[in-house]
Amino acid sequence: METMPMNPRRKDRAISNQDALDLLLAGEYGVLSTVSPDGQPYGVPVSFCVIEEAIYFHCALEGRKLDHIASNNSVSFCVVGKTQVLPEKFSTKYESAIVSGVATEVFDPEKQGALTGLIGKYSAAHQEEGMKYIETSAARTRVFKISIRSITGKARR
Repeated sequence: METMPMNPRRKDRAISNQDALDLLLAGEYGVLSTVSPDGQPYGVPVSFCVIEEAIYFHCALEGRKLDHIASNNSVSFCVVGKTQVLPEKFSTKYESAIVSGVATEVFDPEKQGALTGLIGKYSAAHQEEGMKYIETSAARTRVFKISIRSITGKARR
């Protein structure tokens, strides 16, 4: 994984790769951005987990984002952390991480590991029920991995 060059105008807001990765790990949801075959952008919020510096998300068997990934699997993924509007300063405190990567579908055992990771992240107190849910739903679910090519982060804290 490499760092993308930051806009020189805002070098003072750049955060380290590790801080960006930590923000990614802590994120509640992320926005997956894809491009259609005719060049139209599309961003959609998704639940996700991070396993070994790769992002995993699950989805239905078909849909717009899957059509886009099938034609161009280069994606962007953004997580926004804490924010606070500062009205008197006409500004905002924020933290964000942006990933550039490649999305590919994964299959068992990696698919099972990703679904287990999602249960662990979002429903840790219901692990047993979650594993049963995976058993009954896995055939109706696709799982994709975003292999991170680069990650950048910015913050005003």
